[in-house]
Amino acid sequence: MGQYSQIHYETDGRLAYVTLNRPEKLNALTNTLRAEVMDAMREAEHDDQVGVIILRANGRSFSAGYDLSQARAEGNSELAGRSGLPDTGTTHPGDNQWARSVVMTNWIIWELAKPVVAQIQGHCLAGGTELATVCDFRIVAEDAQIGYPPVRAMTTMDMMWTPWFMSPAKAREFAYIGDSISGTEMVTAGWANYAVPKEELGDFTETFARRMAHIDNEMLMYSKRAVNRQYETMGIREALHSGTEIQALSSARSAASEWRRLVQEKGPRLRWNGVMDRSAIFGALMRARPRIVPWLGWSSSRSCRREAGLDPNRRLAIYRSLRLTRRLRSGALDPSTGVSSPSGRRSN
Repeated sequence: MGQYSQIHYETDGRLAYVTLNRPEKLNALTNTLRAEVMDAMREAEHDDQVGVIILRANGRSFSAGYDLSQARAEGNSELAGRSGLPDTGTTHPGDNQWARSVVMTNWIIWELAKPVVAQIQGHCLAGGTELATVCDFRIVAEDAQIGYPPVRAMTTMDMMWTPWFMSPAKAREFAYIGDSISGTEMVTAGWANYAVPKEELGDFTETFARRMAHIDNEMLMYSKRAVNRQYETMGIREALHSGTEIQALSSARSAASEWRRLVQEKGPRLRWNGVMDRSAIFGALMRARPRIVPWLGWSSSRSCRREAGLDPNRRLAIYRSLRLTRRLRSGALDPSTGVSSPSGRRSN
């Protein structure tokens, strides 16, 4: 085990804690961080005193997803070797191999002999959902927000996990639109095991893990392997790997190329402006959807706005949606990228 720069690793009796430690960046996933997580997982697996691993994060969010800045490419040579990516047995040469690298890296947790419990608070987005999904258990704060906003502008999901952990209808909704879903709703959807108040999250997760850790290591290993092999018999490995090929195709479309060009020209902030602008529109549609009145059918837009006005969050979402709509109509916002158009006139 080397000296880690972007995670913390510690043990306490039968538990090992792997803690993402980039709180100032909402624990955005760099190659170094991902390599360190996997190295720490192997360290815990090798320690006979450890029975269960908890994956958690410092700060207000579990992870905002993959770091799209130069920091993502800065791999730790000691852990990542030639490629700068976490070691998966191949260097992933060629274009559009990112999703393949992601899935192969995450399989390390799948194949560990010990169960991993993800403890999730705040935002768990995009790559953060993929890291959490490959864990054996997910315990979330009730108000956590789990989503995949990049599917609105960038590419399909790098690891197409939704059909395996959600109902068909919700799997499609999450994968097509990427709306953030609360921790409580993700328990109902079948993705998370428990949702608890965020102030109780750490204690509840530790209690859950310590109870499981009373079982001997070999029994846990065989139980995990037995469940995993059932999913593998049903085709989860082939399915996730085929998803990486679709992701590569989506990355090659013209709109994705334009998006990457704009990110390179204007920097990572463009990503947040563009994707979050789109998120404001989508979020407003979800929060301000019309209520159904039995004798009237769909409520009118005015009554919907009046109802939403009772909730400050809904009111703000509708305001942002209307403002963005005006900007689109006036030409001040480029509809293909979701970012401000230099040639467009300003909309008040």
